[in-house]
Amino acid sequence: MVPVGGSADPRFAGVRDAFEALGDPGNALAVVHAGEVVVDLYGGWRDAARTEPWTPGTLVHVFSVGKAVVAAGLVRLLEGRFDDPVAAYWPEFAANGKAETTVRHVLAHTAGLPAFPEQVKDPTDWHGLCAMLAAAEPEFPAGTAVAEHAMTYGHLVGELIRRVDGRMPGEYLRAEYTGFALGETDGEQARTAELEYAHPDWPAQTIGTDDYRRRVLDNPPGWLALDVLNSPTWREAQVPAVNLHTTALALARFYAALPEQEIHARGEDLLLRRHVNWGLGVQVEETGEFGMGGIGGCDAFADPAKGYAYAYVTRSLGGFDRSERLIEALEECL
Repeated sequence: MVPVGGSADPRFAGVRDAFEALGDPGNALAVVHAGEVVVDLYGGWRDAARTEPWTPGTLVHVFSVGKAVVAAGLVRLLEGRFDDPVAAYWPEFAANGKAETTVRHVLAHTAGLPAFPEQVKDPTDWHGLCAMLAAAEPEFPAGTAVAEHAMTYGHLVGELIRRVDGRMPGEYLRAEYTGFALGETDGEQARTAELEYAHPDWPAQTIGTDDYRRRVLDNPPGWLALDVLNSPTWREAQVPAVNLHTTALALARFYAALPEQEIHARGEDLLLRRHVNWGLGVQVEETGEFGMGGIGGCDAFADPAKGYAYAYVTRSLGGFDRSERLIEALEECL
């Protein structure tokens, strides 16, 4: 039986029941409702050997959930100057017809750079990867299509943070927010959950066979291997699009503090193959909910109309069915 710790307000006993029923080998759930933490649960173990219990301080890799955090950092810095050209802060970015690409285009996944144009040989080479993007020719004119910038987003947004603020994005986020580790220290790595696959074929299913999806997602090649994701080198690197480490409670509090989000771009997303309304770093529903999920099953969002913020994190890389069951239980309790 999977051990479960933490607390849930009696009004949300059904959420605790649903969380316990998941039997996940290592996960956490937090809900903030009407400004109050009403659910703060964690279960299982932080290691694959199941010897180290998950604790409130356990950090976990949340993949694209982190995009919303790095985007919020840039939004805070620029204070509404989203129609400024990227090149106003990053002059080299004007190369190859990108002089009119704006910060809004970058934040809303319409900048035309959804994939690194060359094979990424060293994901820790921040300056080299940013230089690659600055020199690149866009795949489509900025603002003419929507395409989640799955791997490039963090370098585009993060380099803007660095150019405006002077600090690397990880250092900026560490100073401005609580509970987010981008570029982990030794101490943070010591309390980080070890990722494992819910199913052995998870990486292949995630990358898929579509040429476009493979080109966007599988670069650096093989980065979804467990010996990469769990390595000290990957954890201490800054790859803001996909390697933020955090807790469910930090994410729920983050979303609870955000204002309602506007839609800045909409259309059939070239990567996700469905209609998406993009805000500034988040997907926005027509009914007002906004947030980001991450491959592997982590999920975080806010529902302003119902007054809650939600976050689920897991070290067992699989689908979103677990989060969907928890959201259903939460909605029943409201």
